[in-house]
Amino acid sequence: MGFSKILTASLFAGLLSALPLNSAPLIERSVNSLASLNGTAGVPHFGNENGNFMPAKKEFSTLATGGVVQGSLAVNSIVNEDGIGEGSDTYRRYTGDGGPEAGWPAMNQWVSFRAMFDNNKVLMFGACGWNAWGAVVFKTLISFTTHPSQKEFTNFDHVDDSGPEVGAIYNAIQQVAQETKVDHRFILATIIQESGGCVRVPTTNNGVRNPGLMQCHNGDGTCHSDITGQVQFPCPDGVITQMVREGTAGTRNGDGLAQVINQAVSTGGWGSRAFYIAARLYNSGSVNQGNMNDPVGATPCYVMDIANRLTGWTLAASQCGL
Repeated sequence: MGFSKILTASLFAGLLSALPLNSAPLIERSVNSLASLNGTAGVPHFGNENGNFMPAKKEFSTLATGGVVQGSLAVNSIVNEDGIGEGSDTYRRYTGDGGPEAGWPAMNQWVSFRAMFDNNKVLMFGACGWNAWGAVVFKTLISFTTHPSQKEFTNFDHVDDSGPEVGAIYNAIQQVAQETKVDHRFILATIIQESGGCVRVPTTNNGVRNPGLMQCHNGDGTCHSDITGQVQFPCPDGVITQMVREGTAGTRNGDGLAQVINQAVSTGGWGSRAFYIAARLYNSGSVNQGNMNDPVGATPCYVMDIANRLTGWTLAASQCGL
């Protein structure tokens, strides 16, 4: 029986005319002993299970939506070979105040941005599907040439990031790093921690609404709206940049990475320890200066995960155990 297929794809909120020209490459999906953000066992560990609990601001300065790192931690130029190279896909357990003297990795132990981005592509190309995020409806209309009838078949799939979408994440990180002077490796580590780089990650809300790649504080950028239910496919470059900018430069309602880095320095943080304090502030809104693993109501392993991502961790089993 001869037949022809006409493929169309529709989102929950509307139809798309065609499948993307550039699809994500097929990758072997290694597994991990911990669950991912949505609690699915047997997939790599990333994401923030409990949401970010940065308290809402009562007053907003001009930096609330345009934070820039000040002082010695400001990165004034983009250098992709800015670390020790590839690092290793190993998870190490750290305790204490986040300083090198307590065993936490110093900045001269961080991997280069180039290696970090390349090594995390396996997560970015697989995170949406692993977690069943951003369901897209694919409709196949089959016309039978030997019979005057048609039948429509509907399939649901969770579309992983495409090559162009991962490229847009790369471009957004570099652009926003220049705007905010935040180390681009810290931005990437936070993206992987919060969403695995899935551009269609859903919004979490456990007292604070956290949308987008960086699960920012009540921002607007998302390709999986909790308000309208719309899932965008492909995710526009401008929205991807907006998600990265809101998580890094801040929103109307809360701080981004730039502001929490400045806050960390102002409270005595220096070098790599300032970044680990900033990670705890981004996740929890406050910090126990003597214990980076104190969740202060949020995620215990958050800062330890960030430190490991900065030294090369991608798919190895987490040893956090908290």
